[in-house]
Amino acid sequence: MARAATLTIESLKELGLDKLAALVLDECGRDAAFKKLVKAALAGAKGPEAVAKLIDKRLDGLERAKSYVDWNKERAFREDLQVIVDTITSELAPASATLAIERLLRFAGTHISVYERIDDSGGRIQAVYGLAIEQIGVLAPKLGPEDAARLPERMQAALIDSHHGYLIDAAQAVLPHLPEAVLRAWDKVLVPLAKQKAKKTGRGGFDYDPVEHQTSEIRQLIALKLGDIDTLIAIEEGLPEHRQEPLAVAELLLSAGRAEEALVWARKTPKGGLKVMRLADAAEGGMVMDLDSGLRAQLEARILDALGDKEAAQALRWKQFEATLDPGALSAYISALGDFEEFAALDRAFAHVMSVKQIYRALYFLAGWPRLDLAAALVEREAKKWNGAYWEILSEVAETLENDHPLAATILYRALLDDILDRGRSSAYGHGARHLAQLGVLAKRLDDAVVSRLGLEGHAAYVLGLQKAHGRKSGFWGKVGKA
Repeated sequence: MARAATLTIESLKELGLDKLAALVLDECGRDAAFKKLVKAALAGAKGPEAVAKLIDKRLDGLERAKSYVDWNKERAFREDLQVIVDTITSELAPASATLAIERLLRFAGTHISVYERIDDSGGRIQAVYGLAIEQIGVLAPKLGPEDAARLPERMQAALIDSHHGYLIDAAQAVLPHLPEAVLRAWDKVLVPLAKQKAKKTGRGGFDYDPVEHQTSEIRQLIALKLGDIDTLIAIEEGLPEHRQEPLAVAELLLSAGRAEEALVWARKTPKGGLKVMRLADAAEGGMVMDLDSGLRAQLEARILDALGDKEAAQALRWKQFEATLDPGALSAYISALGDFEEFAALDRAFAHVMSVKQIYRALYFLAGWPRLDLAAALVEREAKKWNGAYWEILSEVAETLENDHPLAATILYRALLDDILDRGRSSAYGHGARHLAQLGVLAKRLDDAVVSRLGLEGHAAYVLGLQKAHGRKSGFWGKVGKA
């Protein structure tokens, strides 16, 4: 059997110019995006001005367009946008980084009108704009001194009104490549813009203005690049409370050896902010925490260490662990102990875990640490309390316990199966059938006397009870034996 031909530059050259030209022309008739790339390549052969003219023509059309792009045309539209970016980077950029950046910025500026014309919930269109901005950073080092000095002005003109923060993204891309003098000059231009009053928008009731927001952020990026921490902090203090990032400032101050100031910032707790609830906490009825609460406690402890207050640092780490059963908090506490002190500390920690009323949180911790022997003991101790509705936790733990702790695994698999059948969750009958099959495997390793010690039925009696209570659920029983 002949081997399939491999597509390489060399193998394609062997086809000859006429054959390749014919293939390209045929494909141009089938693929509009490919046709545009070919036209760009032809323009590129005539020089950068010809390519720039072709790109400008396409950008003109993009800027004028008003019609909504239906979902079934989204892919073709995205490919057209990608062709524009590819043409700029592959055909124009090698000849002139300045001309290429100008077109990339003009393209990036079209995002405001484009996002009004299409539902981009999948983020595919945004990805093209993100690539365009990324390429500005790639080309920035190739600019001459005069063009580099004008780059901030050009970026502002194109992106200052972006509600998506694209001027910030562009700044992040180019700042590493701009001289200090250019950065300082840019900062002076941004100062009055960053001080203008934000407008009410209905974004959660917060004031918001894209110009004020972006310029304030960029001024901080410039200060960070210049190593001017005091200016960065002054800008941060002038921001609305909901936009302040005290942990980032504290981390920066700690790195600069200014631990006392860092501690003040680490202890700031802005109003609002994102809240989280871990899966295990949801099973306990809910324990809502600030998203940054764990990071805040760890950072504050590190700052206290830097200040020489080891005792306070360890007390904070232990308090965080006690309240949340966060493995990271315990790991940090153990790491800060002296030699041979960890064993007593771990005994204390595990005793605390076994004593808490929040059994799901405790189980999640023990299975993840891992201390599977204690996890199994907890499951057996609370044998009749587990609720299979929290299958995200119990199914994973049950599987983990199968090998060495069959009784605990049996308890959890029964809880999972009981919940599926009691609630008639037909979509989960396949999982239920697999749980029943696994219970049969585990039963061969268990003595009924061991099971009955916990007030539970043996496997045969348990299955008979299922048949009596749920015998009419044919959708389930039809899957038994096939799992």
